[in-house]
Amino acid sequence: MGLFLSLLANIFQKGNKPLPIESIFKLPSPIPKFPPGDGFATGTIDLGGLQVCQITSFDKIWSALEGGPDNKGATFYEPSSIPDGFSMLGCYSQPNNRSLFGWILAAKAVSNESISSHTSLAKPTDYSLIWISESEKLKQEGGNCYIWLPVPPEGYKPVGYVVTNSPKKPSLEKIRCVKSEFTDEIEVDRWILGLDKKVNNNNNNLNVYETRPKDRGVNALSVSTGSFVVQNVGAPADMSQVCCLKNINNNLMAMPNLSQVEALIQAYSPIIYFHPDEEYFPSSVNWFFQNGALLYEKGKESEPRTIQTDGSNLPQGGSNDDSYWLDLPIDGSSKERVKKGDLAHSCAYFHIKHMFGATFTDISLWVFYPFNGPARAKVKFFNVKLGKIGEHVGDWEHLTLRISNYNGELKSVYFSEHSGGQLIDAPDIEFENGNKPVAYASLHGHAFYSKPGLVLQGSGGIGIRNDASKGEMVMDTGVRAVVVAAEYLGQTVDEPVWLKYSRKWGPKISYDITNEIKKVRNVLPMVLRGAFDKFVKRLPNEVFGEEGPTGPKMKYNWSGDEKY
Repeated sequence: MGLFLSLLANIFQKGNKPLPIESIFKLPSPIPKFPPGDGFATGTIDLGGLQVCQITSFDKIWSALEGGPDNKGATFYEPSSIPDGFSMLGCYSQPNNRSLFGWILAAKAVSNESISSHTSLAKPTDYSLIWISESEKLKQEGGNCYIWLPVPPEGYKPVGYVVTNSPKKPSLEKIRCVKSEFTDEIEVDRWILGLDKKVNNNNNNLNVYETRPKDRGVNALSVSTGSFVVQNVGAPADMSQVCCLKNINNNLMAMPNLSQVEALIQAYSPIIYFHPDEEYFPSSVNWFFQNGALLYEKGKESEPRTIQTDGSNLPQGGSNDDSYWLDLPIDGSSKERVKKGDLAHSCAYFHIKHMFGATFTDISLWVFYPFNGPARAKVKFFNVKLGKIGEHVGDWEHLTLRISNYNGELKSVYFSEHSGGQLIDAPDIEFENGNKPVAYASLHGHAFYSKPGLVLQGSGGIGIRNDASKGEMVMDTGVRAVVVAAEYLGQTVDEPVWLKYSRKWGPKISYDITNEIKKVRNVLPMVLRGAFDKFVKRLPNEVFGEEGPTGPKMKYNWSGDEKY
């Protein structure tokens, strides 16, 4: 109630359009009720002697009204409504350019055979004042801001800061430090507040960033806390100031069972829109094999083999050594038909894995396209087709749903875009049919974007066009969802044979790239040819489509974090 009244007061006092953060984001539909299980979506997670919960209700402390993303400033909060027996580990902050949608962990010491009861947490012995807003001529709200770093007793570390609007040191009862064995290293994530230049001709010597565990992936034990780290402008962020947590027993009890996974897929499976001019659509892998895809072996190129519908005759094991590759049917009409895919019966293939010490579940859904179409470029005011550049057989693209194991809520979605991608938080995602995120597949290249429009892969008005738009062709990835892997569930999920194929899903391209570029260059005005030449030199090999990609299990994100 206190936060709600504060938000209302801010709106009336300003008399203008409220900042985005003054609204609290909620998913369009309630979080589903999940089938029974062990520890998934129960509210708390035991890290092996330290029990944690996510706090999503806050009391506002102070706001900067400039600096940070979009120069809208940021707001600092203290967690409220902390359950009995749990203690605050730090304050929360986020930029003002987004709806309030965040969390911070609170913790409670619990008994453990190897750790004495109630020793995983301890009060600080003192505080160090890290930053004061008083000397900064910033537009601010809530008085002055004071950021305090807890001084831990020996053998303990702080995992967050205390933020106040009073110069008086906080009470030592305010926060708890965590036993060192429950902590791990962090790194800087997204920017929250600060400027690398003067604000209104006055120095602002503060930068604040979100944090994330330095060690991430299915084999990592590090646990995100939802906290931030403070950096002085001109100096690297001191990653030793605060830590993240660690699931010391690698306890997977908070991960969803298969019935709960199926419920998550039905609740959150994305809807993919294709561009109105798209010619090359997804298909199921089995359809690709059944309709004439061929397996080639190095040294026996004249003797390609048809592939069994389930891929059972694909070579297993080994590495991506160019010994084998797949290709389209040889027959011209069959080749053109297979290139276009089979959207009506296409499948989304789901991989379920634990992240951040099994406090989150990543659900990666993979979409297979038999063919990736040719690229197009924008050269200032000219749009040009790049001939065969960008074409390749066998295109794998993916989206990843990042779900909180504390309550089963979708927190963010990763949109893969060529060799990288973007992790987009739920407030910035378009939803349909309840809580289903919307994704837009770019024309021919099939990169995923959270919004329609043009994304230019280049600079200075010259680059590869990634056009995304809401056409009539659409894929609900939950309709024919196939769970292909969930290693933490043991033998519960049978991986298809084709998933273990480690070589290329397409051949090396044999066309003359130089000639293709020359054709494009010749249609450009002379004044633009020099800029085009420089642009071509900067293009990565993947744009030239020199060869088909490897399958999902060979990708970095299969066992690691997403690249963003």
